[in-house]
Amino acid sequence: MEEQADSGTPMPGWPWLTGGLLALVVGVLWTAQGLDLTHDSVLSDVFAMALIGPAVAAAGLAALVLGVRIRAHAKRTAHKGTST
Repeated sequence: MEEQADSGTPMPGWPWLTGGLLALVVGVLWTAQGLDLTHDSVLSDVFAMALIGPAVAAAGLAALVLGVRIRAHAKRTAHKGTST
């Protein structure tokens, strides 16, 4: 069941939050693998992962911030429309 604003429309922003969290976790994991912090991994000590991981994590963090801002804007807009 989707969270809904007072107007009955679905709350935007959740895809950005979900994708951002996933990208952040994957980016941190890839960074750890590239820096050989996970010893029993196929990608351990692969230098490319140490470069790609932080970029993916930063993109995930940006998507999280965007998702939070979208949801906050939608809530403000919904509350303005219902107040008299």
